[in-house]
Amino acid sequence: MELHEYAALDAVGLRALIRAGEVTAGEVEQVARTALAIAGPELNALTLGPFGTALDHDPDGPLGGVPFVVKDSGPFARRVPFTLGSRAIRGAVALVDHDLMTRFRSAGLVTLGQSTAPELGLSFATEPVATGPTRNPWDPEHGAGGSSGGAAALVAAGAVPLAHANDGAGSIRVPASCCGLVGLKPSRGRTPCGPYAGEVGFGLVVEFALTRTVRDAAALLDAVCAPPVGDKFALPAPTRPYAEELCTDPGRLQVALTTTAWSGVPVDAEVAAVTTTVGQTLEWLGHTVSEATPGLDPDAIVEGAVLAAVATGAALLLAPVRPDRSRLAAVSRQVLAETESFTVLDVQRAADAQHRVTRPVGLFLNRYDLLVTPTLGRLPARHGTLDYDNPHHTVRSWLRRLFEYGPFTAPFNISGHPAISLPLGQSRTGLPIGVQLVAGRGREDLLLRVAAQLEQAVPWAGRRPAVVVDGG
Repeated sequence: MELHEYAALDAVGLRALIRAGEVTAGEVEQVARTALAIAGPELNALTLGPFGTALDHDPDGPLGGVPFVVKDSGPFARRVPFTLGSRAIRGAVALVDHDLMTRFRSAGLVTLGQSTAPELGLSFATEPVATGPTRNPWDPEHGAGGSSGGAAALVAAGAVPLAHANDGAGSIRVPASCCGLVGLKPSRGRTPCGPYAGEVGFGLVVEFALTRTVRDAAALLDAVCAPPVGDKFALPAPTRPYAEELCTDPGRLQVALTTTAWSGVPVDAEVAAVTTTVGQTLEWLGHTVSEATPGLDPDAIVEGAVLAAVATGAALLLAPVRPDRSRLAAVSRQVLAETESFTVLDVQRAADAQHRVTRPVGLFLNRYDLLVTPTLGRLPARHGTLDYDNPHHTVRSWLRRLFEYGPFTAPFNISGHPAISLPLGQSRTGLPIGVQLVAGRGREDLLLRVAAQLEQAVPWAGRRPAVVVDGG
């Protein structure tokens, strides 16, 4: 297999070639190693790897032989070190597999490396002091988004067809938008968060992946979405495979569309225009589209998101070996300081704020089948736009800064609804623009049906970033 052939295929395509005997899994792995060795340094997207030996996996799994990387947001894969993107965390190694990692292994994914992430995963820009900025394959002067920025850069450049990612306020969807990818954040309880936690970030954090195609998102979700055992939140299994939803007519849907941020921050005109065009495309596909938006309190969104930051701080404070605070970035130090002063009353106040977000979202999605918004409010930011080492930030002011850049994603972490970012447009300068679709709790099936419609109506497979690992 040639490098350009490998880089052009998604996971489902690669697996089909392996099953047909047209290429061996070993040959695919060797090409993937070459691709990672090129893209990792060029994009500054790997913290570890390519590994000398791939992590154990089932070669006969539904995605057996498909190359993969995990994110440095550990502990995730047994015996693999992690740093959470920080110079202050040394010697940390996962003792057991995350439950989702167990499912990735059973699916047959060939894990070959670990992707970069911002410190503590608390930024929409992947540019920690520990590793420096991860570069966007579409324009290396711009960021890849965060917190799953390394994963997004590697998938967009063709180094791997899909990669592990997680999302506590937009960390799958934001890098998907920045790098021209499909970023599905499943419903709360659709994928596991054990074995050591029944929920992560007070339920805001969801684990899954970044892909280039809708069918890869469906195939991977089929492989890993069995109801979590013992987790605090667990949805029942889907009634049929998600892969079958891609060919299922969603019917005539009631779709709400907004390009106005709940906080009132300005939205880039090109981003708004792409979102409006997507609404027109949905009308052409037979859906009824109306301008409407849930009435959300922007202060409640910030207060609700504070719990995810505090949960991260608590995990560090309770760790067997605490981080060296002198080597943490300024916002991380502030997170620890505010976590130490957080009280039960503060937790209750934040939980009440979450209810003020969850209830209007739930009521709104009882009236409409889908909500369509921009994913980001702006084009992918240049490096340094989000300054995580700014000592003047409190946790709340930092969250407000993030939500100026990405105002549309966090409410659905708080509410637990599934959301997907699709690469449905480009700026005049060629930067990707993502559009977010949100559905009712547990309705990944509906999201995938409509995403498949849009992928066919507004195909993105032919777009190529400036940096692509194809041997050209």
